[in-house]
Parts: sequence; C-alpha cells; structure tokens
Amino acid sequence: MRANATLLQMKYGRVILRFAELAGITVREAMDFFYHSVERELIRDGVSDLHCMSDGYLAEDLLEEYRAAEDRRGKDG
Repeated sequence: MRANATLLQMKYGRVILRFAELAGITVREAMDFFYHSVERELIRDGVSDLHCMSDGYLAEDLLEEYRAAEDRRGKDG
C-alpha cells in the first residue's frame, strides 16, 4: 500500500529529526543518510506498510542501519 505523498514527506521529516537525536548527529547529516538509506526505499515502496509504523520505531530501525554502515566503514578504512 502506498501512502499519500504529502503525509509521507511529513513522516520523513519527523523520522529524520528523531533519528538525528538518537544518533547524535546534525539534522543535515541525518537527512543525507536517510535519503540514501534502504529504510527510505522500503517506506517509499510501501513494503510491509512501514509507513504505518511509529516515527520512533522507524528512527530506531534507521539507527541500526546507520550503525551497521559505520561499522562497515570502520572495517574498510
């Protein structure tokens, strides 16, 4: 199921703000990560109705993706 585009953009904003708080990064960094994340693709594509999940749940899930990416960068660098 796909969400209304306007409502989805509003949700993205709330998730990005919460994710920035959780990760201890700037909103700009959080936005950049979010818009290049697998999480965003899944939400956008309506997979498992993720857009229906709470903002906090999605921010926590995004934080896990962020930490995994950080770990990969640490091993590669």
